[in-house]
Amino acid sequence: MKKSALRRVWLLAGWLALWGQPTLAGVDIRVAVAANFTATFEALAGPYEQASGNRLVISPGATGALYSQIANAAPFDVFLAADELRPRKLVEHGMAVAGTAFVYAQGIPVLWSPDAALIDAEASVLRQGQFRYLAIAEPRTAPYGAAARSVLDALGLWDSLERRRQLVRGSSVAQTHSQVASGAIELGFVALAQVQTAQGIPGSHWIPPAELYAPLTQGAVLLSGARARAAARHFLRWLQDDAEAAAIIEAAGYRRG
Repeated sequence: MKKSALRRVWLLAGWLALWGQPTLAGVDIRVAVAANFTATFEALAGPYEQASGNRLVISPGATGALYSQIANAAPFDVFLAADELRPRKLVEHGMAVAGTAFVYAQGIPVLWSPDAALIDAEASVLRQGQFRYLAIAEPRTAPYGAAARSVLDALGLWDSLERRRQLVRGSSVAQTHSQVASGAIELGFVALAQVQTAQGIPGSHWIPPAELYAPLTQGAVLLSGARARAAARHFLRWLQDDAEAAAIIEAAGYRRG
């Protein structure tokens, strides 16, 4: 056998060992999904379910909270986090399958308000303090909250906003978006994917320079306690390799991993 053909055989064998054989259709796959990716995941669900015959059962939430649930044996098959840290830690502690983690998207934070006149191209509203409250996700558990704090720290504003009690922390970026979209809070740091539409971004916004925060690389991983393991592997493979999945993720306001 030629070396190139032999190499392909070994690669195929390794791929099957890692990801498993194709799964039978009609299986429920339980997926813990970072709050910021919920709407995009729902857009992905239709094409995947149609292509596979399997069903995606979503449990959205803050990445830190989902991590804690998984660590306490919550019955999920797949974890789509808003960072790479938690999937990596799950692998290190034997709660996720080694070799199955990959970056499925890179998030983009945005300062956003439904008020079209509130935020200008320099985000002057932050420095001038012309608002009552600023909404952010909890930095200790939500990666978008950590990014928001990094931006505010870089601008020299975090301490003063804390001192004036102008920061309102949501349990997740989904809650933060809801607070701002409802008008309960004037503006907040949310995910670009939450506000981007085919017609653009309603209201007003400012996208922070990437150097002001750590990259929001979002990791996926197969969980060790997965009951529908073959189907879960199939979904992860589709998410990683399918061209339609990539197009949906990019159109939603993410960079591909």
